[in-house]
Amino acid sequence: MLSSSLSFLHSCTFPSSSSSLFTIPSPNPNSPSSLSFVVEAKSSTRREDRTARHVRIRKKVEGTPERPRLSVFRSNKHLFVQVIDDTKMHTVASVSTMQKAIAEEFNYTSGPTIEVAKRVGEIIAKYCLAKGITKVAFDRGGYPYHGRVKALADAAREHGLEF
Repeated sequence: MLSSSLSFLHSCTFPSSSSSLFTIPSPNPNSPSSLSFVVEAKSSTRREDRTARHVRIRKKVEGTPERPRLSVFRSNKHLFVQVIDDTKMHTVASVSTMQKAIAEEFNYTSGPTIEVAKRVGEIIAKYCLAKGITKVAFDRGGYPYHGRVKALADAAREHGLEF
């Protein structure tokens, strides 16, 4: 068994290009023909993977006037939350860590922490309740429901928003 796998490894050819060309020996050892196929690896970045997840989520989650979409975007330095009515293409409310009230309240240099995300969730919930919005559809933006995104969602729920 080892010799057959080794003979297969020795029968493979590896050109210097980025794709690999393998030569498979034919079942009949007397025939000179052999089959060839190309194997290429798919490489995608983390940003492309997140964008693909976000597109899949957006196929299912839509904001209406009765139940707008709560969209989350997080970067390394900031956190942005918008409440969007997709039928009118209108942002009803928005909060970010770049706003003066939040930026002055917390002194963070390395980026928003879970405490900052909780505070952003509280503020967006208060804005929504002031505008008469109690139910929202949560759009996590392709990010895992973990850490800052989860803390923001939990804080918004605790302060009166229904997901």
